[in-house]
Amino acid sequence: MKLVRLLVWAAGGALCAGMSLALFHADRPETIQRRGVFVFAALFVAITIGVLVWQRRPGNRIGILLTAFPLASALSEANWIFWNHAFAVTVGFAVSVLAAPLVAHLILSYPTGRLTWRADRVFVTFGYVWALFYALPLLLFLDPRYPHGRYWLECTDCAVPVTHVAWHDVSGIRHVFDWTLLPLVVIFLGLLVRKLLRASPGARSIVLPLWIASFFLGVQFVVQWALYGSPVNSWTSSRWFWIVNLATLAIPVSLGIGLLRDRGARSAVAELVVDLERPPPGRVRDALARTLGDPSLEVALWLPERASYVDSHGRGVDLPPPGSDRAVTVLGPRDAPVAALLHDPVLLERRGLLEAAGAAARLALENERLQAELRAQLAELRASRARIVQAGDDERRRLERNLHDGAQQRLLGLGLALQLARAKLGPDANGATELLGEAEGELRRALDELRELARGIHPAILSDQGLEPALRSLAERSTVPVTIAVPEERLDEPIEAAAYFLVSESLANVAKYARASAVHVNVTRRNGNTVVEVDDNGVGGADPAFGSGLRGLSDRVQALDGTFRIESPSGGGTHIQAVIPCAS
Repeated sequence: MKLVRLLVWAAGGALCAGMSLALFHADRPETIQRRGVFVFAALFVAITIGVLVWQRRPGNRIGILLTAFPLASALSEANWIFWNHAFAVTVGFAVSVLAAPLVAHLILSYPTGRLTWRADRVFVTFGYVWALFYALPLLLFLDPRYPHGRYWLECTDCAVPVTHVAWHDVSGIRHVFDWTLLPLVVIFLGLLVRKLLRASPGARSIVLPLWIASFFLGVQFVVQWALYGSPVNSWTSSRWFWIVNLATLAIPVSLGIGLLRDRGARSAVAELVVDLERPPPGRVRDALARTLGDPSLEVALWLPERASYVDSHGRGVDLPPPGSDRAVTVLGPRDAPVAALLHDPVLLERRGLLEAAGAAARLALENERLQAELRAQLAELRASRARIVQAGDDERRRLERNLHDGAQQRLLGLGLALQLARAKLGPDANGATELLGEAEGELRRALDELRELARGIHPAILSDQGLEPALRSLAERSTVPVTIAVPEERLDEPIEAAAYFLVSESLANVAKYARASAVHVNVTRRNGNTVVEVDDNGVGGADPAFGSGLRGLSDRVQALDGTFRIESPSGGGTHIQAVIPCAS
């Protein structure tokens, strides 16, 4: 590929030098000859910059486009310099306006080399088709040796010799094509403004020099139309010659300035080094985004133990695939990276700034990676606790069903059998009837205890009807008067279970220790959380350090990523509050 670039550059230099020498042997005014030397020298400079960009970004089309458009411009001049050579005339006609869509393609795809917007792709495609149809009449009919561009009935120097031509002059056709060029330039300027407005601050600073040059090039063309009603022949107008050619030369020069600017990018990280001296947790991304001028910047931290990337909160991050609208810059060795930056692809044009910023942030990112690893472990711990609680609830639900469908049903059947036996024996059975009655009483008490045990394991009413009926059932069985305020809508099962057991344990403690005369239970939804509060007017003094009940409630709430708090001053009653995040 290096050899190809070298050959292209040498061919471009030979072409520009040959064009300049040919002008001095052609029958052209001296002013045109001098201007031609300037034009071809400027085109050679553009070709040189294009080859350098091509070498620096071999996988980017920008270098190829930047090399192609000055080559097309130089070849398009062959039809009037070598007017008596059929091959040169044909090539000149074929690429007569090819430079225009090449420039549009270059500018609208800069700096990634890809046309990301559909409108840009449609516009550039139409530009290439327009250039083809513009060249067709010239290729088929025009003989430049004939005065005023008229056409012979038999043209032997055309690309395709044509006889019996009905058109004697296609100047009208060219005039129509020239008129279509004006709205195309206006649309191009609109697309340019849209890209500038939608670009990130960092991207805008990179592309601004090129877009200013491009905007000036388009505006000067519109001004020509406004003043003269058609494009001006810049070769014969001294003023417009310099305006047009300097505006065209500004496009590759602005890209060259961008290359030089990238070399000095390391000075831009001085402020970043100061910001990262003692960054607050999670602020490394903000400092990098500010330095690189990309608010959409994301930082993915590499965790070797998990062999994956995570964000600063420990959540997994998938790197975008190649060719997407996000670019990836890996910091550190490929086999042992520190982090990866997910950023605007435009920043790839400032590779020096990316490398310098990454090097400056390396230590801070190492510290943040350790914090992210700790957060990931904490998140896994919380998830495991939640799984344990869920498994416990599932097991409670299974035991409750087994008791209800198994032992409870068998005891009910046994009770019916005892009733039938007593009825058959009658009143005179030597005291057996009384014994059977006592057995039935014991059986009823056993059933009541079994139902209470089943409710304590996991109340069926909670699964079937929801939190409100389940809490009201608790209040009805409480020995202390209880008032309930609960929303009617259902909550997630883990939240309902946590709220139920919190209230159940609290009411049990009130009955045993608080000597309270009233308890108030309030369940509300606040700011995406479910808040459960239990207040009593008892003696207070509850301490979660003593007894496993309150500690178990705290563990259950924290397993759902919630908070558990107890306020129980001596003689001032007890206030228990649990705040549990909920999905909706």
